[in-house]
Amino acid sequence: MGSLIGHVAPGAGFLLIGLWHLFNHIRLLALSPSSYVAPVWFPFPARGLRHLELILIIVGSSASIFMELFGSPRKHQPFDDDGTIPSVHLHNLEHASISLALLLFAAATLHMDRVRAPMRDAVSQLVAAAALAQELLMFHLHSTDHMGVEGQFHWLLQAVIAVTLAATLLWFACPGSFAVSLVRSASIVLQGVWFIVMGVMLWTPGLISKGCFINLEEGHNVVRCRTDEALHRAVPRQPAVQLVPHRHRAVRRRVVPPAHPAVPRGAALPSAGEDKPRRRQVRICRGR
Repeated sequence: MGSLIGHVAPGAGFLLIGLWHLFNHIRLLALSPSSYVAPVWFPFPARGLRHLELILIIVGSSASIFMELFGSPRKHQPFDDDGTIPSVHLHNLEHASISLALLLFAAATLHMDRVRAPMRDAVSQLVAAAALAQELLMFHLHSTDHMGVEGQFHWLLQAVIAVTLAATLLWFACPGSFAVSLVRSASIVLQGVWFIVMGVMLWTPGLISKGCFINLEEGHNVVRCRTDEALHRAVPRQPAVQLVPHRHRAVRRRVVPPAHPAVPRGAALPSAGEDKPRRRQVRICRGR
């Protein structure tokens, strides 16, 4: 990471896996709606390519680890001569640890499927949850400061990862819930899209916000802004958040009907304890 290709390449991988899961979850629900149970991964239908999804994750994660440890942003060694980790390469090891967690998930899932291990779906989901938790922790404790433009993009990315992690953990309580699978797949797609957006918007000189520039710091290109106004223009988080309540109230005025029907002037309204409408309860979780 820390470059255009370093964000676009993993983003494309997340996007591809997310779309693959989204398509297969919809297909599986359409084929067997009464016995739908969300799997951890989906076999490829071609002969001899059953584990293609897991193999792609292993290959992509291995390439990411190699680039972070030896090739990004330029050829280097991950350790000094005395065995210590240089501070300029600390975030490379953090990125590599994220890829390592995904690699372990795919390798463990592939091995358990080949040996037909018992409870392999539950164990794979647990390993996937651990990998997502590790990814969330690494971005939260990232060595790159969270005050600049890249840091603000990372804060927004954490929200997407947290949704994916929550949906993965909900699988243990709701293995037959299509809603949980839909949220998980959509959040993986969004995670990939956001990685691509970060790479394009932060490392394409012509797309950098006005008042910001690319600065070489400790061997890595970092986006910096000259003034606080330029930083707020580059990542307008507060105005976007402030618009949400106003839009929500506008939608409620247009869509939500009044609590009581129109009554003549002077007529008494029903008390709080009378004629309470019964709320419909929607079941999100469904057992096996």
